[in-house]
Amino acid sequence: MGEIPHFSAEMLTGRTREHIVDVADPRCSLHRDVVAPFLSMRSSAKGDGIDLMPASSFRDFDRQLAIWNGKCRGERELLGEDGRPLDPRALDDDALVDAILVWSALPGASRHHWGTDFDVFDAAAAPAGYQVRLVPEEYAPDGVFGRLGRWLEANAARHGFFRPYAVFRGGSRPEPWHLSHAAVAGAALRQYSVEMLAQALQSASLGAAAAVQRRLPDLFEKYVCNIDAPPGGGIDSAAATSTRLA
Repeated sequence: MGEIPHFSAEMLTGRTREHIVDVADPRCSLHRDVVAPFLSMRSSAKGDGIDLMPASSFRDFDRQLAIWNGKCRGERELLGEDGRPLDPRALDDDALVDAILVWSALPGASRHHWGTDFDVFDAAAAPAGYQVRLVPEEYAPDGVFGRLGRWLEANAARHGFFRPYAVFRGGSRPEPWHLSHAAVAGAALRQYSVEMLAQALQSASLGAAAAVQRRLPDLFEKYVCNIDAPPGGGIDSAAATSTRLA
């Protein structure tokens, strides 16, 4: 990567894809500066018998909004911190917002909007007909993707990637399947602000909107800024430990 990439507010909140490149094999969509590092990491994994496949890559604002509202309405599965299903009808709006944010980002606040982040699994380890769920037990030492988890722990950083949700920090739960390109995502995070998110949400038909708007600065700090830093620190390190909303 040469110059630090510039992100517009529309890029950061998923309302444009002008920074995104569609990859044919494996099928995914990534930031233009992340494609080569990802393919290099995939090639390296293949040499170790791992078929590194993206389960999810770039996701735009409207897609994230559909996920959010589907969980609000009970049309999509809503899981608690323990991974057990919750009934959204039994929750007030504040509790509903907290429950959704355990596993899903606000529209406009997902790192998937940046094209720097993606979810992975090992297609070589999945039995025929296996339905990938992206749950922690799959990546546990004895899980179906346990070997992938160990490989990523040992090798992701040398390709420029890290896990932003490696441990629980009081916001999002750990996601061992979620990878982020440290340099490009770090640049995005440093250019992002709560004001950009507020503007993106202003005209959206968002479930539990009043609770979100009332708490937006705190939610931004807790679920956007509150991440693990890459090994050795770097661009994301300062952003992750900063108290400012940017």
